[in-house]
Amino acid sequence: MLGWFHALMPKEERFFDLFAQHSRAVVAGAEALRAMLNGGDAVARNYQLVMDREQDADDVTREVLIAVRRTFITPFDRGNIRDLITSMDNSIDQMQKTAKAVKLFEVAVFTPQMKEMADAIVKCARLVQEGVPLLKSISKEANRISTLTAEISALEGRTDEMHDSGLHELYRTNSASGGNALAFFVGNEVYDHLEKVVDRFDDVANVMHGIVIEHA
Repeated sequence: MLGWFHALMPKEERFFDLFAQHSRAVVAGAEALRAMLNGGDAVARNYQLVMDREQDADDVTREVLIAVRRTFITPFDRGNIRDLITSMDNSIDQMQKTAKAVKLFEVAVFTPQMKEMADAIVKCARLVQEGVPLLKSISKEANRISTLTAEISALEGRTDEMHDSGLHELYRTNSASGGNALAFFVGNEVYDHLEKVVDRFDDVANVMHGIVIEHA
């Protein structure tokens, strides 16, 4: 009886507007991070953009978490809402950590694999941006959401391969002729941070897929 009552009650739909707003900040942050990896002056030009978009995303996350506590009827399970916005926010938090590492170690030149990994980050961000509005019509859009989440997971797998091949090449380059241990350490840090960004997007995909399974 209570389930029917909830189904008939009007639901707070502004969560979807907030998800969309957050996803725009994530995409902008991803694009700024990718631009940083063009190297040279682009690092400093785009660093603050990553920081600013992360702050924008934090503001939206805070608003969602407050709304979850104050809203009587939510579009879907409160725990799912919290998990979704938290996982999305974790992705841009990790972008911020990546940008900070680049600035801290004064990296100005990036390998092709690093740039490819950053390209994958932008693709993941755009897939999330496409997917979150579809949650408003889960039953109708279940197949499309599942396809998008599968694409994100596939990108995560390919990014792991980029990470491994790039790190191996970095090791070979810096182990020859006496090598440069510091350069290898710094490069390894950048690779590690980039990989973690895509891992966080895979977390978003898993949450979205779980919502589809539960509510479709």
